[in-house]
Amino acid sequence: MNGKFLLDTNIIIAVLGEDDSVQKCLAQAEEVFISSVALGELYFGACKSKRIEDNLMRIDEFASGNTVLVCDTDTARNYGLIKNQLRKKGKPIPENDIWIASIARQYDLVLVTRDDHFSNVDGLKCEEW
Repeated sequence: MNGKFLLDTNIIIAVLGEDDSVQKCLAQAEEVFISSVALGELYFGACKSKRIEDNLMRIDEFASGNTVLVCDTDTARNYGLIKNQLRKKGKPIPENDIWIASIARQYDLVLVTRDDHFSNVDGLKCEEW
């Protein structure tokens, strides 16, 4: 499995949980990226958890060891296009997932996710690990 991948939040959670199947796929990936949006979701989860400081530290360590892609003007343009396409189809998806899909399309990355609704995004390459 060669290629360049963007990890969705649920896959990052699996990585942090040491999911064997995800670990095997990561070991074979050419390049792996994470989005600032997914990090925001993780930080939110950590802040509402019972082990806030431990979870924040784990996320900080994970983020520091990976390339984080942030939103810019091109991401915003992709967001507008994707949200409008989904509106026309009558297939809305969560707002943060539109941002994540926008980053994946912007950088021509395969989005690794366990969420089926990403299949409604035109031109988005997805894999499930």
